[in-house]
Amino acid sequence: MDNEKDLFKRVRKIEIKARGLSQQMFSGEYHSAFRGRGMAFSEVREYQYGDDVRNIDWNVTARLNHPYVKIFEEERELTVMLLIDVSGSNNFGTHVSLKKDMIAELAAVLAFSAIQNNDKVGVIFFSNKIEKFIPPKKGSTHILRIIRELITFEPENTDTDIAQALKYFTNVIKKRSTTFIISDFYDRNFDEPLKIAAKKHDLVALRIADRNEQSLPQMGLVNFFDQESQKRICIDTSDESVRKAFAKAYAEHEEQLQNIFTKYGIDNTLILTDDDYVKPLMKLFKMRGHKM
Repeated sequence: MDNEKDLFKRVRKIEIKARGLSQQMFSGEYHSAFRGRGMAFSEVREYQYGDDVRNIDWNVTARLNHPYVKIFEEERELTVMLLIDVSGSNNFGTHVSLKKDMIAELAAVLAFSAIQNNDKVGVIFFSNKIEKFIPPKKGSTHILRIIRELITFEPENTDTDIAQALKYFTNVIKKRSTTFIISDFYDRNFDEPLKIAAKKHDLVALRIADRNEQSLPQMGLVNFFDQESQKRICIDTSDESVRKAFAKAYAEHEEQLQNIFTKYGIDNTLILTDDDYVKPLMKLFKMRGHKM
């Protein structure tokens, strides 16, 4: 019973914060950054002088023996998908919060922003397999279910396979969607599935990192535990060459990611566990709004 009460409090706390941020700060920026794209068929009416002849509905025209044109409206409703990395590396965090806690808050804010925009929201939790799929739906009850899952979900596996997640996503979501991939992106060989998904969907990458993943602090001999491989390794952090190699590996990882995202036209931003995620998210939304 106490566990259920604690869970309710945690869900409520994230709900209040996420709802407040989405209402006060993100709703307008989200709307302009992720408005519906394309036109959907609405109705037919009689042809009027000045109408585009390319919109003539020839079937209706032939049946009624009088020219009719198709009328289109902007397709407002979006499907928003959250592809959430739940692999072991997200249990890491050395400052304010763990990566998985940051991911939970981010996903909640995005979900509330989408619902206020009258969009459907769905979620795919992935490790090196598809851990759980929540189909896109509307409504506050649906969002609260998502938040509950974000807080309580325990993956079966600890490794990461972004390629498999993207392949599954492309197969299961047929309609074009706006999709946020939330991960630390510590994986390889997902270029081709990313390319295919980016052609069909509007992809946005939110890269979650901890500051101590960028540069190794000098702490002497330290035992590290790899959450994904489940292996321990002892590293001498007082060795300058070790720290330089660590920083170089991170810089190369970042460069490779940026090259991939640029190549396929994927908007992205880096969010650190000890930083306020509002600023990078707002910057991303505004940048997209100006591009629309």
